[in-house]
Amino acid sequence: MNRMNIITLGVKDMAQSIRFYRDGLGFKADDNDNEGLIVFKTSCTKLALYPLTLLAEDISEADPPKIAEGFSGITIAYNAKNETEVDEVIELARKAGAVIAKKPQKVFWGGYSGYFKDPNGYYWEVAHNPFRKFDENEMLVY
Repeated sequence: MNRMNIITLGVKDMAQSIRFYRDGLGFKADDNDNEGLIVFKTSCTKLALYPLTLLAEDISEADPPKIAEGFSGITIAYNAKNETEVDEVIELARKAGAVIAKKPQKVFWGGYSGYFKDPNGYYWEVAHNPFRKFDENEMLVY
């Protein structure tokens, strides 16, 4: 079980979230017509959006998990090929309606990164790691 196929974000407002990811950040939707679910194509793991309350109910109809506010302890990462791309992606997110949680800057591990928060409170790190290369699938090589 050494792979992830889809990361599904439970969202409070589907229309707002679709506008943010599709129209603001430029994610391309799969050609799917699943009621209430949108899946975006990426070069690797797919990103899906689904209504938060329905996602909680899908986990357990009898005892759905509590829907909490605040930091979930999870971040999603976008790795850029250079520092300029980090700045550009952070600015794209800001224009799309994201809150910039940490402006791009040199970081302790020798790279350059910043964070934004999407309309549902999910944090994205946008980072450039000068010590890593990308493979033919745009994935970092470790």
